[in-house]
Amino acid sequence: MRKITKVVARQVFDSRGNPTVEAEVYSNNVSSKAICPSGASTGSLEAFEKRDISNKKYLGKSVLNCVKIINKIIAKKIKNQNVHDQERIDHILIKLDGTKQKSKIGSNSILAVSMAVKKLSAKIKKIPLYKNFIVKKNFKLPFPLMNIINGGAHANNGLRIQEFMIRPDSAKSFSEAIRMCFIVINKLKKLIINKGHSTSVGDEGGFAPMINDNEKALKLITQAIKKSGFINGKDISICLDVAANELYRNNKYSIHSKKYINSDLTIKKYKNLIKKYKISSIEDPFAENDWNSWNELMKNNIFNIQIVGDDLYVTNLERIKIGFLNNSSNAVLVKLNQIGTVTETLEVIKFSQLIGFKTIISHRSGDSEDTFIADLAVGTNSNQIKTGSLARSERVAKYNQLLRIEENLGSSAKMNNIN
Repeated sequence: MRKITKVVARQVFDSRGNPTVEAEVYSNNVSSKAICPSGASTGSLEAFEKRDISNKKYLGKSVLNCVKIINKIIAKKIKNQNVHDQERIDHILIKLDGTKQKSKIGSNSILAVSMAVKKLSAKIKKIPLYKNFIVKKNFKLPFPLMNIINGGAHANNGLRIQEFMIRPDSAKSFSEAIRMCFIVINKLKKLIINKGHSTSVGDEGGFAPMINDNEKALKLITQAIKKSGFINGKDISICLDVAANELYRNNKYSIHSKKYINSDLTIKKYKNLIKKYKISSIEDPFAENDWNSWNELMKNNIFNIQIVGDDLYVTNLERIKIGFLNNSSNAVLVKLNQIGTVTETLEVIKFSQLIGFKTIISHRSGDSEDTFIADLAVGTNSNQIKTGSLARSERVAKYNQLLRIEENLGSSAKMNNIN
């Protein structure tokens, strides 16, 4: 047994330039670090992110109290614990907070420590991190859901839909998947330049051209796919993250234009988009508590596309159980900081896979160089990973780690199933 001997926290910065928590956990002279990410488009039921709102030096965004909590309180509580007993350590952290949404000491305080413990365990065992989760053999690589155009809360253009993504469905390896996305992105860049738009990027690395019509973005993507020599809906498919919480008011939605319409009309318009642009996945098509609309879309899912719950579930087991009984979706987005510990995240993944949901491991818009989620995706045989575009090093770092994992697996490396 290897015991935790020391825990040290510090304030570092995320990809949006905001403060965040890094924790470093030691077992004698061996240590591992982890950085907690932060979301922009967040569900109201997510675990609580603690910030120093009264600290004007950092405009109320610092996490120095979290650092203090880890160094003064958490460090004492988990000292001498077995570094390989993740469940026990996470239970101590959950109990220490004692609130449903981890609002006392903050999920960002807890998660940074939880992730660092998992990394340290793998380091001591002298195994790659991806081998320290659920799967022990027959590892599979996830398909990337690659963000190529940003809208909504991730950009300052007029696009209603938050993320326009591509998935390289015909790829036979992860390296081939990345190559296919690379080609489409470069063709898209030329098209955007030819239209006279800027090729500046949003929070997650996708282009953020100053266009304000969803269909204009979709037309650009289909053109880029065609110019790349691929077939839309076969080689490459288009996937959307609507983030409908941001577009919901008085039981109506303004997803397809600035005009608010009821959910029946919204579903009708979704069906038209799916058919016209061969869309294969829609994330958060409705608001987090509009269970009826989710159920109606599933009942009207005539094209059998992937319908993904993010804000709907917030990586919370109880919410996923409700969604399963309500027939709300057929896939779940998994974000570590929505729930706050590695153990709870793994419980969500195991249950979701048991009931037949596809699991998609996801970054946050405020992310870091930490590549934990790349290993998590492989170590849980999750179908897909969502970690932004081939731009901004905090996004590319995850793809690079998956390329390393594929190389490490050698001839046994296989792509996961998305059908």
